[in-house]
Amino acid sequence: MKNRPRGSSRGGDGPEEGTPEYDWLYGQGGHGGSSGTDDQTRVIPSAGSGRPDQTRVMPVQPRAQPAPGGGSGRGGSNDPPPWRQQTPVPPPEPRTRRWRPRLRFGMVKWVLLLWLVFLVAVPLWSWSKVEKVDAEPNGARPDDQPGTTYLLVGSDSRADLSDEDRQDNNLGGDVGQRTDTIMLLHTGSGPNLLMSIPRDSLVEIPGRGVRKVNAAYAYGGPQLLVRTLEGATGIRIDHYVEIGLGGFVSVVDAVGGIEICPTEAMKDPQANLDIEKGCQDADGKVALGYARSRKTSSLGDIDRAKHQREVVSAVGDKAVSPWSVLNPLRYYRLNTAMPDFFKVSEGTNPYDMGKFAIAMTRVDGKSGLTCGVPIRDLAVNWDEERSQRLFDLIAQDETADVPKQLCTPSGLPPR
Repeated sequence: MKNRPRGSSRGGDGPEEGTPEYDWLYGQGGHGGSSGTDDQTRVIPSAGSGRPDQTRVMPVQPRAQPAPGGGSGRGGSNDPPPWRQQTPVPPPEPRTRRWRPRLRFGMVKWVLLLWLVFLVAVPLWSWSKVEKVDAEPNGARPDDQPGTTYLLVGSDSRADLSDEDRQDNNLGGDVGQRTDTIMLLHTGSGPNLLMSIPRDSLVEIPGRGVRKVNAAYAYGGPQLLVRTLEGATGIRIDHYVEIGLGGFVSVVDAVGGIEICPTEAMKDPQANLDIEKGCQDADGKVALGYARSRKTSSLGDIDRAKHQREVVSAVGDKAVSPWSVLNPLRYYRLNTAMPDFFKVSEGTNPYDMGKFAIAMTRVDGKSGLTCGVPIRDLAVNWDEERSQRLFDLIAQDETADVPKQLCTPSGLPPR
């Protein structure tokens, strides 16, 4: 029979009663007995001393007593336990809204509608005030031709000018019905072409014989001038546009002035002009004098025609710029100056004039050609061969095939 371990029960279920090694666990009274002292079952003896280690006593936490008068029994009130209590958060301060203007869709729609009405109504009203003239000649005319050709005439008449305007621009008294500027503008499938015809050019005027071309306007107005030029060039003229002296100044000022680039200083008291050489800004008065002067250059009328093309092209470029539409004041001034600026042939409509204005801005470089009628000398006698070749190309709408020797600024053959 094997010896059982000391302190073990026979059945292996626990130590025997009275075994001193386990008295600390079961107490002095045996299983669950009590000696009347404190609860020693929670004292763990220190090793080798047999006495309880007071540093290892685990004190019993007393149970909370119910609060008088009800409650949760925790702390004697209805307040949540300390670990559940939270520091109160102050309410957020009200935000100050910044005022932001809001445009309602309906308001924007009305503003755009009024703007469109303004853009359409102003030019239509001005167009109704533009004088229409009968420029269609009597008798035989060239057949219809491809492309569109405009006859641009600068009238030298002072009849519509006040005494103050004449004095301010140094125009003198009325000299009757004359033309200082005569140009043909052709637009079609090829580059635009602007050709000046010197007013002293000798041509056959029906019923008047060979005379200076501007005499045709003095004798028979637009009709006789159109008939004379169609007979001399073979080019059919589709629209007639006349520019007056007073309106010219107003239009230049309405677009905010233009840039001119004289190649030499110009001083001409008769044209009320005194400017330096080089590119510079010009108002209506200066631009008019620049276009009229012919006594400050050795080429005379040839250089004047060149200056006129330069000025008219610059005005057209300013007139069709986006700023002329976006600036309401400039748009209004430009359109209200039209009745004093233009006279047009009957049958010419705003669409035709729009094409004319755009074409006038594209008569230089790759987009167009600027020519003087081909001449053989400074007396502005036409070069019959060269001029006829150029006229035929224009009539056939073949401006892309115009060689350089036919299209020069002065009209003289290139050297």
